[in-house]
Amino acid sequence: MGETVRFGVSIDAKLLDSFDSLIEHKRYMNRSEAIRDLIRASLVETKWEYGDEEMVGTVTLVYDHHVHDLSEKLTEQQHTYHQQIISALHVHLDAHNCLEVLVVRGQARDVKRIADELIGVKGVKHGKLVMTTTGEELH
Repeated sequence: MGETVRFGVSIDAKLLDSFDSLIEHKRYMNRSEAIRDLIRASLVETKWEYGDEEMVGTVTLVYDHHVHDLSEKLTEQQHTYHQQIISALHVHLDAHNCLEVLVVRGQARDVKRIADELIGVKGVKHGKLVMTTTGEELH
């Protein structure tokens, strides 16, 4: 971690009250840590937009495993992208529905494309990609 620098911020009193409520709700120890988190989140999100940054993410899928060939299609796609899909978790939610969580790593544009392909498979009830940084450049 680098040198700590103090700086001042001018902010509307009502906005600060709302921010303080958020800090309390999320159980931050202080404003500084909350602001650092917001800055990191913004930096990570900006890196997704460029597409060539290495990112990691999770693709969460909910599907009915009784849908014809769906499980096989999802497994086939996972094998196709075996270098980018570095881990998978499969959970039986009930007699019909499964939850699959895939950990994906690669360039942001590739991670997005893989997630879109998986989420777009006919029979997937819900899917979501959550991307984050590898953490190497954040302090």
